[in-house]
Amino acid sequence: MIELVFADACTACGDCITVCPTNVFDAGADGRPQIARQADCQTCFMCELYCSADALFVAPDCTGPTPLDAEQVRAAGLPGQFRRDSGWGEFAASHPNQHWRMDQVFRMARNAPAAAPTAP
Repeated sequence: MIELVFADACTACGDCITVCPTNVFDAGADGRPQIARQADCQTCFMCELYCSADALFVAPDCTGPTPLDAEQVRAAGLPGQFRRDSGWGEFAASHPNQHWRMDQVFRMARNAPAAAPTAP
C-alpha cells in the first residue's frame, strides 16, 4: 500500500497521479502528490515504478497501512527499490525486468477457489 511521499525528493512531475489505476493521489497546491485515498491503493507499485525521483514508498502489505518511520525507510534505501529491482528506466541494464513472471501469480489467483465469507 502506498505509504510515503518524500516531498523534498518529489519533482511534481505528476506521473504517479497519472498512472495510479485507482486514483489514490490528489495534486497538492504545489503540484506534488498527496495520498488522498490510501485505502483504494491496490499495491500495484505503478506509482513507484514511474517515479524517477524515488520520492515514493509503497509497502508490500496490501491489506492495510503499515506504520513506518520515514527516515528509517529512506536510510534503508527503500524508496524506489521496486523500480530498481524491476529493471525500470535507467536500471534496465543492471537489473533484468521480471514482470513477465507476474502472470504466474495472476493465473494462480484466477484459478484459486473463492473463499467462503465468514460470519461476523
